[in-house]
Amino acid sequence: MRHVLIVSPRFPPINAADHQRVRMALPYLSRFGWRATVLFVKPQFIGTGLDPLLEKSISCDVSRVGTDAIPLELTRKFGIGSLTLRCRGHLARAGDRILERDPCELVYFSTTEFGVMPLGLRWQQRLGVPYVLDIQDPWVNDHYQRTGQSPPGGKIKHGITQWFAARTEPATIRGAAHTTVVSEHYISNLIARYPDLSPDKFTTLPFAATPRDYELVAEENVVQDKFDPNDGLNHWVYIGRCGPDMQFSLTAMLLAFRNALQSGQLLENVRMHFLGTDYATKDQAKHWVLPIARELGITEYVTEVPDRVPYFQVLRCLQQASALIVPGSDDPRYTASKLYPYISAARPCLTVFHQNSSVNRIMSETKAGVAVTFDSEDSVETVAGRIQRDWFSAQQYKQMPKTDWVAFSPYTAESMTHRLTRVFDDVVDASR
Repeated sequence: MRHVLIVSPRFPPINAADHQRVRMALPYLSRFGWRATVLFVKPQFIGTGLDPLLEKSISCDVSRVGTDAIPLELTRKFGIGSLTLRCRGHLARAGDRILERDPCELVYFSTTEFGVMPLGLRWQQRLGVPYVLDIQDPWVNDHYQRTGQSPPGGKIKHGITQWFAARTEPATIRGAAHTTVVSEHYISNLIARYPDLSPDKFTTLPFAATPRDYELVAEENVVQDKFDPNDGLNHWVYIGRCGPDMQFSLTAMLLAFRNALQSGQLLENVRMHFLGTDYATKDQAKHWVLPIARELGITEYVTEVPDRVPYFQVLRCLQQASALIVPGSDDPRYTASKLYPYISAARPCLTVFHQNSSVNRIMSETKAGVAVTFDSEDSVETVAGRIQRDWFSAQQYKQMPKTDWVAFSPYTAESMTHRLTRVFDDVVDASR
């Protein structure tokens, strides 16, 4: 059986989005001829919340190596919270020991801590081990510069991060044996930046869904405390990041609701819940939705809780919601990793995404709900009109979707892991 070292600094029980590909793949790797050692940072050094069920969901034996990191309470005194800066040295030394003690055919980096990815070059040059990257977000990201929006964390911190990214991405991307990406747009952007790279060096591999997660919700009798599904109200739910790049779709959604309300539609018992909307810690978290609701005069219908919600409570919220609403980024390259749990919840669902986002294709293929699109030329009022027509006037929020589960099957964890291991096999075979 072939052996892969997976570098995922955040790992269960840490409640984070960027380990989900790894978490969902681990139970299926052996089925396709691979065993894994996961290199991660110990939870006490991460600084974010825990969800013990995430660990329980990995129902297989897997070798795990946890490292220390510079404690957050020390680096915060100097205004530094970056996990990359705090853990990279520890990961490098631990990876050296693993690869020397139990050789691997391949190293796979699956994380949004891009600064640890150059370790692939280190191990390739020292030990001849090929590496594969997983690009879940843009590493070099000009979105905020192009749009003039203020990035999360502020312009200075973002500028420093991008300065380092521009200097480390080129060699790391070029040195990778292969790169998986969550959206095909990332491939075109990377090839435009590095025209010497061939498209066959990339594979589009969206995030997956696994039925096992919803089974665990039932088995563990997971309870959520964000709303009461039996109080006679209709609870519409969105759980996930909001930010400056989502202000357009959020405003269009809330404007459409206000317009529908004012036109006489019976929506007085609707309550919209936006949960886990900010990645910052509690003392630094920002409200992104309430200011829009306040401006539109509909705050009595809107609740926002910026704090991150434990993953399995998220699933219970989705299951118990009357309807699901998913605002998207104005960046066409953005793919919502959370989409598949929304589809799996089988509730009435509205998505509002840029017309070039892969979300729209997936919603169409699976017939999982209403997908409203926009482009850079559209006004908020125009998009709100589309939402009012397709969601409110058509009363789709009352209609259970007739999801095509056969069309959805390629997006399951087992199917996605099979595709991932084919990439692994091709890389190893080519390196011999």
